[in-house]
Amino acid sequence: MSSPRQRIAVAVTGASGSVYTKVLFDKLVQLRDQTDRIGVVMSDNAKYVWETELGDSSYAGYPFEFYGKNDFNAPFASGSSSYRTLIVCPCSMGTLARIAGGISNDLITRAADVMLKERRRLLLVTRDTPLSLIHINNMKTVTEAGGIICPASPSFYSRPQTIEQIAATVVDRVLDLAGFDIQTYRWKE
Repeated sequence: MSSPRQRIAVAVTGASGSVYTKVLFDKLVQLRDQTDRIGVVMSDNAKYVWETELGDSSYAGYPFEFYGKNDFNAPFASGSSSYRTLIVCPCSMGTLARIAGGISNDLITRAADVMLKERRRLLLVTRDTPLSLIHINNMKTVTEAGGIICPASPSFYSRPQTIEQIAATVVDRVLDLAGFDIQTYRWKE
């Protein structure tokens, strides 16, 4: 049974882990039958990190609607929009802190604020280690506000063989949490 088509927003910050974003983008392309619109906002640092880690600027070639980091006319910047999910992948500790503090200084943090205030899905794929108590308290605050912290902590039950397969163990979990009907490794199934 397929899930209803949804509008989803993806925000990409400058945290290391562009492979997670690439795998997420690739899987969202494959899930186009379950989406109506996919909106993307990338920080300048996100683009720089992608180019540094993956060696290209292929993010620009995906068939999504891209918005500038300060484009508050993006539909998911308002609670009146029909976007029901925001995935921040990867989510830097700075972005996490601004979200936890309710600081909407760009489209990423504004969209996160909208998801929380409207009681919609906010998934933060945090990618940092070790964590300070400040990071942990920010995660607690976002969780108490209704967000989901989904650390980029891969699993190895499925015996992944490539970096992309390792990243997919996290991305598949995120897509599950976002309500997509996906084919993925299931423990003991």
